[in-house]
Amino acid sequence: MERYDRAITIFSPDGHLFQVEYAQEAVKKGSTVVAVRGKDCVVLGVEKKSIPTLQDDRTIRKIFCLDEHVMLGFAGLTADARVLIDVARIECQNHRLNLEDPVTVGYIARFIANTKQRYTQSPGRRPFGISMLIGGFDYDGTPRLFKTEPSGAYYEYLASSTGRGEKPIREYLEEHYTDDNIKDEDSVLKLVIRSLSQVVQSGAQNIEIAVMKNEAGISKTRTLTVEEVEALLKVVEEERAAAEAEEAAKKNLKVSS
Repeated sequence: MERYDRAITIFSPDGHLFQVEYAQEAVKKGSTVVAVRGKDCVVLGVEKKSIPTLQDDRTIRKIFCLDEHVMLGFAGLTADARVLIDVARIECQNHRLNLEDPVTVGYIARFIANTKQRYTQSPGRRPFGISMLIGGFDYDGTPRLFKTEPSGAYYEYLASSTGRGEKPIREYLEEHYTDDNIKDEDSVLKLVIRSLSQVVQSGAQNIEIAVMKNEAGISKTRTLTVEEVEALLKVVEEERAAAEAEEAAKKNLKVSS
C-alpha cells in the first residue's frame, strides 16, 4: 500500500486525497437526510434506522439545534457529528457573548466547514466522516440552507440531500422544487415526505422531521410526532393515488377517442 493511501496530508500522483474520499464514502453509507427551504420555513427530514428492541429511541437523533435559530441534520458517523455539534454550539454562544448578536446561518456553516477543512491538513488526525445540512434564519427573517462536506467545502441550497439516498432524492427535488411546493409549511412538509418516500419504505416510525419557522423575529423549532408523520404519509399517498387515477383516466379518454 502506498503512503499516500494512508496519510491524510499527502496527495496521490493523480491529485487525490484518499482519506478525504474515504470519509465521503462513510457519508454515502449513512442515513438519508433531506432539507428544503420554504418561503417562511426550513424543514429537515431524516431517515431513522431500525433500532434494537431494548434501546431507547430518544438516544437516536439525527437533527439538532445549534442555537434557537439554527438547526442541522447529518449523515455519516454519529460520534464525529457529536463532536462538531458541541464545537459549533460553543461558537454560537461565544458569538452572542462577544458581539451581542446571534450568528448568521452562513457564518456557522462556514465555521463548521473550516473546522472540517483543518482536519484534512493536520498530521495525526483524520477527516470528519459526516456531511451536514444546516438550516435556519438570519436577522431579517430570511431562511437559509447550507451543506458542508467532509472536505471542508460548503454551499448554499434551496433544497438538498445527503446520505445513502442522496442521488434519487436530489433528482426528485430538482424536478419537483417549484413555487407551489414551497408556498407554505404544509407544502414544504409534503415535499420532504415525498422526497424521503423515494428511499424510505418502512413508514413513520423510521422518519424524523423538524420544522423551523420565524414569527415576529423569533425562531421556533418543533419536531413532528409519529402520528403527525403518519398523517402526512397518508395524505401524500392519497394525493399520489388520485394523480395516478387522473392520469389513467386521461389515457383511457385518448384511447377511446
